[in-house]
Amino acid sequence: MTRTNGKVSDLPQSKRVPHTPETAAQGVQTAIRVLEGRWKLVILFQLFGGQVRRFSDLERAIPGVSQKMLIQQLRQLEADGVVARIVHHQVPPKVEYHLTDWGQALCPALDALLIWAEGAPSGPGS
Repeated sequence: MTRTNGKVSDLPQSKRVPHTPETAAQGVQTAIRVLEGRWKLVILFQLFGGQVRRFSDLERAIPGVSQKMLIQQLRQLEADGVVARIVHHQVPPKVEYHLTDWGQALCPALDALLIWAEGAPSGPGS
């Protein structure tokens, strides 16, 4: 198991707001919407720890993803403020991606989900 929370440093402090069950569910649904997609979590794990990766590096590191799907998933993550895109104007074009501070703050939450999933009962109704 690869732990991710040791790679997070100087994360922004969030202001905790008391939640009702309804607002808590709505907040988690919003988070899941940002993360849903076949390749988004794989992309995030490729970028955790301050990694800056070129598009071609991500494409090679994620077997089975099409170029179109990778572009689509990266654009959605960028639109949601999780990933930042840097375009270097040169020939050939060079595009790099990295996590924003907010994206890097996902690291401990995903680490906790990974630990939770490892403790899942083995089988239906267990």
